[in-house]
Amino acid sequence: MKPILLTATTLALALTAGTAYADDDCHDPVADWQPREALRQMLEQQDWQVRRIKVDDGCYEVKGMDRSGNRIEAKYAPASLRIRSLEVEFADDGDTSDYPALPTMPSMPLSSETVE
Repeated sequence: MKPILLTATTLALALTAGTAYADDDCHDPVADWQPREALRQMLEQQDWQVRRIKVDDGCYEVKGMDRSGNRIEAKYAPASLRIRSLEVEFADDGDTSDYPALPTMPSMPLSSETVE
């Protein structure tokens, strides 16, 4: 009986710890939220084409295109309009210059010779 209880307790603790770690919801009080239009205007000043702004997990979720035509999905805190997450789907010839924090891949030699 003790091994089953210990296993159940361990499983319950692991599940609750995992959900606390994965919490990416916004918890701003609704009374403090800025209007969606304020977010739309802010993004359009950055030359984004906003297709949709909706509420998801208490955050504003934005879908659209950046000025280079790359597909964007971003989450913003509704009270401060600070970005919480950003996903960019780059086109094959997508311009990444608007995203300087992206890691770059090291250049690989074109031939099969070892470079010393």
